Amino acid sequence: MTGQAGFIEETLLFLLAAVIIVPLFQRVRASPVLGYLIAGAIIGPFGFGLVHDTGGARALAELGIAFLMFTVGLELSLERLRTMRHLIFGIGLAQVAITTVAVAAVAWGLGLPVETAVIIGAALALSSTAIVLRLLSDKGELLSRSGRVVLSILLLQDLAVVPFLALLPALADPTTSLPVAVALTMVRAAAALVVILVLGRLVLRPLLRTVAAAGNPEIFSALVLLVALGTGWATHQAGLSLALGAFLAGLLLAETEYRHQIEADIEPYRGILLGLFFMTIGMLVDGATAIASAGLIVLALIGLLLGKAVLITAIALAFRQPLAIAARTGIVLAQGGEFAFILFALALSQGLMEPALGQILVVVVALSMMLTPGLALLAERVARLLERRRGFGPADMAEEMQGLTDHTIVAGFGRVGQTVVSFLVARELPYVAVDMDAARVTAARSRGLNVFYGDASRQSVLRAAGAERARSIVLTLGPRATERAIGVLRSHHKGLRILARAREREHGRDLSRAGADIVVPETLESSLQLGAATLRSLGAAPEDVAGLMEEFRRNDYAGLGDIISGGRASGSRAGGKSGDGQAGG
Repeated sequence: MTGQAGFIEETLLFLLAAVIIVPLFQRVRASPVLGYLIAGAIIGPFGFGLVHDTGGARALAELGIAFLMFTVGLELSLERLRTMRHLIFGIGLAQVAITTVAVAAVAWGLGLPVETAVIIGAALALSSTAIVLRLLSDKGELLSRSGRVVLSILLLQDLAVVPFLALLPALADPTTSLPVAVALTMVRAAAALVVILVLGRLVLRPLLRTVAAAGNPEIFSALVLLVALGTGWATHQAGLSLALGAFLAGLLLAETEYRHQIEADIEPYRGILLGLFFMTIGMLVDGATAIASAGLIVLALIGLLLGKAVLITAIALAFRQPLAIAARTGIVLAQGGEFAFILFALALSQGLMEPALGQILVVVVALSMMLTPGLALLAERVARLLERRRGFGPADMAEEMQGLTDHTIVAGFGRVGQTVVSFLVARELPYVAVDMDAARVTAARSRGLNVFYGDASRQSVLRAAGAERARSIVLTLGPRATERAIGVLRSHHKGLRILARAREREHGRDLSRAGADIVVPETLESSLQLGAATLRSLGAAPEDVAGLMEEFRRNDYAGLGDIISGGRASGSRAGGKSGDGQAGG
């Protein structure tokens, strides 16, 4: 196919393959990346041969890489890097450096050129950010200690792609030695970073404000594209990669108040072009070669998964992470990642890697990504076995919660406490929960939740939970335990905001007098919800019902349950007979 008509036909084939195959992978909860790879293999020259010349597609695919790095820069704001700097530039940097050197040494020992070995080491040191974060988010584990360690490593890996991409053009120059190439790359990248950040801070924010004030969304989107691609073009002219400039542009825009709007504007371009990139990678796979090299592929896959798991576990242990968290981190990050495809593709295009080797490595990384859900299950089971040896008491909590700030403490992990934690997890807000039911704590821990055994009305337990660094505490304990906890909190943690569950209105008044900032009477709130549901079922307007509910709350639930009992709901003391249990209700 040639000319404009041929280009349109190729584009239609790309879109048709993506529309048919990718949803099938999403239906079975597999990564869309794998769907794009297989779609490319099917329509490519080694599949049905529907597309032979991928030159035009590759040009567009490079824009997909640029937009991916642009969004990575948007997510890696300088503030976020500062908040997690100890983990990111500690365990994260160690993982990337040590894994890169180890894998490169193995590749070099197998007879590959040093430049090729370095690229393989850099590519296989990276893990799948998209798949791993999706799995952790679905399980509500992003804010657990293991989740924070995994996230820190992934953030550093994303950041490490920048110098890796900048290094490739230097490695492709046969007149430059490896040490000189690395030094030149670092100097150029540092200079580009300084120039772009200085100019961006002086010019970009005022320009964004001016364009946004004009109220024209098309012009605003055009400015975003101009910044992303223009910065990429500038770094390319300086002998660096287009993707590096796009990353720096994203990092710059992440510091502005327009970050979320920019992400929304760029998402359609990024998704389509990045999918096109992965399809062009799939076209490189020769099924016959892969079958002929099946034994080598299996050995390489086992070596990758086992080697990375052991290395990352050892590194995490060296940074004083508990064995269960270290093992879980190592196993869940053992696969290859999306950026490996990018590095392999650029290495192939610049003659730094043999095509047959590139095909084998692409298949190995794709297979490792497909195994990631299984790796996550294995990591959970291994961590559960290792954690059974621990008591999850205040000492464990103090160790695991080091560095956690502005979090919420949930005292009691019964049905109410679990609901509160579900809300916090849904909004990705940091928390720690404390409960006196050992079986409940063990069950919660097996799911990766930050739940510990302890009496939340004791100052030693509150200190271990980081009360002096917390933003608020939610008390869902028994009546007497709640009152004791409020007394301890007001004596030792006066600035902490206290939200308490009360059994009924009179108990709520007692808690308010004791020092609780917000009190929710359980029986009255449930009756309020039931009354509201009744009104809605009878056709009342939702806004009218919401207004009535808010009015009752403002008036301290006055009128609820007062028809017969003269100001106190019938049976209101029944809820107070649950005793002084520390296990949350």
